Amino acid sequence: MSELKTKPNNTDVDTYISRIEHPTRKADAKVLLELFSKVTEQAPIMWGDSIIGFGNYSYRNSKGEYNWLMTGFSPRKSNLTLYVMQGFSTFSDELLTLGKIKHAKSCLYINKLSDIDLNALEQFLIKVVADMRAKYQCS
Repeated sequence: MSELKTKPNNTDVDTYISRIEHPTRKADAKVLLELFSKVTEQAPIMWGDSIIGFGNYSYRNSKGEYNWLMTGFSPRKSNLTLYVMQGFSTFSDELLTLGKIKHAKSCLYINKLSDIDLNALEQFLIKVVADMRAKYQCS
């Protein structure tokens, strides 16, 4: 079985956010931290060097069984990346309400939170978390 490189660690999330140099990215990270904490009712945990994860779940594929974050975000230099582990196939209507976004297989990309509707994002995340909990044993 191969091992995942990105794992949860003991890095303090608030310290990580305080070290973000870009003022807008730092402010947006603080807003997302509060929003994800509210929606998931989970404490944030750093995964690797830059992912702030909430909850976790186990999944199996042809290479083995793995533990991964249920959802989370990363305040990267180029954008805010939100992790929607189950993908977007059942969320096409919700994506239309968010505003200026891009997405790939399990990542939602936002340049800055002022580009989107935060209420729509909260409703979207509520659905994402409920869907994950319905599909997987999440903790």
